[in-house]
Amino acid sequence: MARLTYQQLIDKHLQILKSLQKRSGLFLASKAGVSTGYDKSWLRDNFYETIAFEVIGDWKTVENTYRAILKILLRYEEKIDWAITRKPEHSYQYIHARFNPETFDEFWEEWGNKQNDAIGCILFRIGELEVRQKRVILKTEAQVRIINKLVKYLESVQYWQDPDSGVWEMEEELHASSVGACVAGLRSISRLPRIAVPLWLIKKGEESLNKLLPRESEHHFTDLSLLSLIWPYGVVSEVQRTQILENVEYYLKKDRGVIRYKGDNYYNRNPDGWSQEAEWTFGLAWLAIIYEKLGKREKAQDLLKDLIAVDTPEGLPELYFSDSPEYNENTPLGWSESLFIIALYEMERLVEKEDNPLSKHASSG
Repeated sequence: MARLTYQQLIDKHLQILKSLQKRSGLFLASKAGVSTGYDKSWLRDNFYETIAFEVIGDWKTVENTYRAILKILLRYEEKIDWAITRKPEHSYQYIHARFNPETFDEFWEEWGNKQNDAIGCILFRIGELEVRQKRVILKTEAQVRIINKLVKYLESVQYWQDPDSGVWEMEEELHASSVGACVAGLRSISRLPRIAVPLWLIKKGEESLNKLLPRESEHHFTDLSLLSLIWPYGVVSEVQRTQILENVEYYLKKDRGVIRYKGDNYYNRNPDGWSQEAEWTFGLAWLAIIYEKLGKREKAQDLLKDLIAVDTPEGLPELYFSDSPEYNENTPLGWSESLFIIALYEMERLVEKEDNPLSKHASSG
């Protein structure tokens, strides 16, 4: 069977990713009907799922998703107002990270609902879209109002010292990836003229982040989620970036993906729930994107080859069981699809540039 080109793979996975978008504009985390509960919409997953469409210039898809996200935030404005007036004590009092993709209802069962990074990532991308991409996302006074309230919300919860469930929705700790997402979000949104972000609010997060790094948390020496601080957030120094990459690659990288952290018991088949951690496919794409942006093309290309090798007809799985060709039911995972597309697109762009004599001539001049 002939191997697909980068462009053919991009087209295949764009179609798969688009199949996860509902009429509301929100994306499911995975396909409809899965028994795992992933047939719902997470703020964080939608953040990552839409970056692929941003990269290819499909602004209609991106803007439809953020229009839906803003509708969700406005629907729960009273809850946000309450949280601004007093620091929430229980996880249900926080803005939830997942919603019904059609009705925008919160899901009330406990699911690590306290996730500050989910707010940080939305602020970050709206700021990036408005300032860097020149897209008008905040079109109404109500939308501007709710974004200003999210800034006050992060102040109220004291994000820089607030233990949360983090990216993986696990035990509550102070997570570097959550603090970093909020720092990036506040920095990004502060560039908008109608959004008020106190400088001290950013500084508090920066100080906390620098104390935590290169650790993810008290109990996690290194963690896959730390890659977010390099890309897309860009909130670490060169020294911190090097430490994070070295630790993730040495301790967490496997053949079919990257484990989230040592001792991860999610889809862990070891009876003691310790070793044999599941291998998350988007970890390979994440590393490939980072290395491509650092100009380390050969390393990025090797990672991409590993990723292509674990692709399936259904799309990229969430994870493979440790040292096994068997993958779990969350296939395709929208987050994996998007990062795969981005990695493929960046490599395809480089190949086209090298093959184009005009671009070679221009670069040499």
